[in-house]
Amino acid sequence: MPDNSEANIATADALTLLLHNQHGLAAAIEEITCWLSENGVESVAANALAAMETLDANAQAITNAIMTLRQS
Repeated sequence: MPDNSEANIATADALTLLLHNQHGLAAAIEEITCWLSENGVESVAANALAAMETLDANAQAITNAIMTLRQS
């Protein structure tokens, strides 16, 4: 079996960058959600919170994949 360590490192590095982007998006959505809540747009704020939950769940899966790649 060929040595895939370089490919694993490159993949883990790319996933790490995507994870950082995901955290940035979550922070932006959180700020928007606060603004929406403060300005009486609760239904839209609730939708934004649902989007954040999806980002959080996917961030955990990406983190697990990064750890698996870095350990192999």
